Amino acid sequence: MKLKKQNLKEVHLCVWIGTAILVFFVFVAVFAEQLMPYGMEALTAPFQRPSPEHLLGTNDIGQDIFSELILGTRTTLLTGITAAACIIIIGTGIGLAGGYFGGRLDQALQSLTAVGMTIPQLPFAIVFVAFMEPSMWNIVIAICVTAWPTTARLVRAKVLEVRQLPFVRAEEMMGQKSSVIMLRHILPNMSDIVLMRATLAVATSMVTEASLSFLGLGVYDQKSWGSILYYAFHKNGVVAGYTWWYVPPIICISLCIFAFVLIGYYGLGTKSLGKSEEYQVIQ
Repeated sequence: MKLKKQNLKEVHLCVWIGTAILVFFVFVAVFAEQLMPYGMEALTAPFQRPSPEHLLGTNDIGQDIFSELILGTRTTLLTGITAAACIIIIGTGIGLAGGYFGGRLDQALQSLTAVGMTIPQLPFAIVFVAFMEPSMWNIVIAICVTAWPTTARLVRAKVLEVRQLPFVRAEEMMGQKSSVIMLRHILPNMSDIVLMRATLAVATSMVTEASLSFLGLGVYDQKSWGSILYYAFHKNGVVAGYTWWYVPPIICISLCIFAFVLIGYYGLGTKSLGKSEEYQVIQ
């Protein structure tokens, strides 16, 4: 199936838009302290409306909301990227092992995957984090426990396909080690799937982190977009109509998710549509 030139231009535009948004947020996260107009220890009159001095007004204790938003970018992105990395490592490892070795190992891993897919993500995360204690690593663990099975299933299906290719069979007949075949020949040929799942996993993890923080189960000593929403809601900012307090983090979360979806779907998900599927032989 050939993509038309017009469609390819649209795909490239979507990828560039997503990349630009993502680069912007990463820049803000890395240089948060330098970009913040006020530190979190700087307090003034609470519930101030947006002004030249405080672009997004102040919260219930007089902290600058714009500075909060900038600092929260780091926590939200870091949690999302860390959780996504764990999801991809676990899911890819299990899918690769099960798909390549097959047999009882594959059956056991498939059963484990099926159990993981039956666990509801957000309810489990709420119970787990509340039982343990709110922290970034507990949030990451809660997300990983329920999010890796989808990646594992997709990777396993791709491994079963790639394993039947002639160059893989040739390596097996020559007595090449299984670990070498998996890492040098099979894994590179499913990089599109892994990267696409990684971008979507970051978006999903960010939503889960924001949801937990909104429920008061976020990291206590770190600002995040979800924690801004939590305090805006519980300090009557929503009821009072302080839109400058709760709307900006919603916009930031939405834009970040939008960027990852654009990159994951248009950049990686449609990569193979414009040409017949090819496989890479690694020497």
